[in-house]
Amino acid sequence: MQNRSSIDQSLSALFDAERSVRRLHDELAQMPQDVLLDALGDALAASLREPDEDEGALRLTRIASLLGELEGPRVVDALIDVLSSEHPEARRAAGEQLEVLSFDRFKEVALGVERALKRLPVGSPALPELPYILAEVPEPGVTKVIGQFLRHEDADAVAAAIEALVQIGDPAVARLIEPLVDDTRVVELEEDGSDATTEVTLGELAEEALDMLEGSDEEGDEPDGAGKTTPNGRPS
Repeated sequence: MQNRSSIDQSLSALFDAERSVRRLHDELAQMPQDVLLDALGDALAASLREPDEDEGALRLTRIASLLGELEGPRVVDALIDVLSSEHPEARRAAGEQLEVLSFDRFKEVALGVERALKRLPVGSPALPELPYILAEVPEPGVTKVIGQFLRHEDADAVAAAIEALVQIGDPAVARLIEPLVDDTRVVELEEDGSDATTEVTLGELAEEALDMLEGSDEEGDEPDGAGKTTPNGRPS
């Protein structure tokens, strides 16, 4: 059992390490952006191939944090690439940075998302995450960008877009969802606050969404049950 002196020493070492991390982060953030982005791009590619899960998550999380200090198309693409990783911690960090960037430079992020829809493969973890990130941004063009996910081959991305549009609650998006009512592709949903999952078709999800949006239109309130279930357990 460790004594108090050993704990105090470990705490001191932890504080020193955090101080060093912040100093190095600030120093790197002051480097010329193009040079730093080249280095981060190489580090990102290597980190995505890292066989050690903990090491990969650590590096990708730190890369996302540094990318958040920068701007431009390369930054958005790189953050989406981090969001495409298999590491929840890194995806969460990238999502937070994308959301912050969306508030300041929405058009930049929107164009990056449109590129991602064309370049990311079906099954990429980023595809079902992006609609929820966009739904948090109070920009008039958000529903148009999310609507593009509804035409994607990735069923989970389509389901996420449906849920995100319901979360926004604008009855006008019903016309975007209506073409999906006959879609027989199956997705797995997790109930909020439960480990239980259920399978539904995209058509069933679309019909439920239309009912919620119709209720919102009639009552002028947030539709009851919005966010009740989400693809991949993503909280709404």
